[in-house]
Amino acid sequence: MDTQSYKTVSATPSMIEKEWVVVDATNQIVGRLASRVAVMLRGKHKASFTPNMDCGDNVIVINAEKVRFTGKKLTDKVYVRHTGYPGGQRFATPKELLVRKPEAVVREAVRRMLPKNRLGAKIYGNLYVYAGADHKHQAQSPKTINLNELK
Repeated sequence: MDTQSYKTVSATPSMIEKEWVVVDATNQIVGRLASRVAVMLRGKHKASFTPNMDCGDNVIVINAEKVRFTGKKLTDKVYVRHTGYPGGQRFATPKELLVRKPEAVVREAVRRMLPKNRLGAKIYGNLYVYAGADHKHQAQSPKTINLNELK
């Protein structure tokens, strides 16, 4: 075997084709929804996936207030943040957060499943989460995807 019969192709910015996708979060479990959305944002569902490029799709998540948690996570799970001031540690349960900022639960779950570097921050910018059923991205003519049919 002197030569390879194939060559691995790394995607370049001109080769990347991004799509707009709508995902309905109604009655979806938060972690499973977030992991599938993170895969789509990263581009791992495409044959042309390249780890160091943003080759994923733009994902719009609607009905974020209708997600569900399994077990007692709705009351027992705690989101911790810090204001930056001394003694500024703040705590919130998903139940409180769904009332105050329903999009924050889905956004935080997806953000934590993306890489913790500059590329992850850029990919995170391709996520759009809305509490209701309507969104402002109709001009991009997004296609609707059922996450239960994806593997």
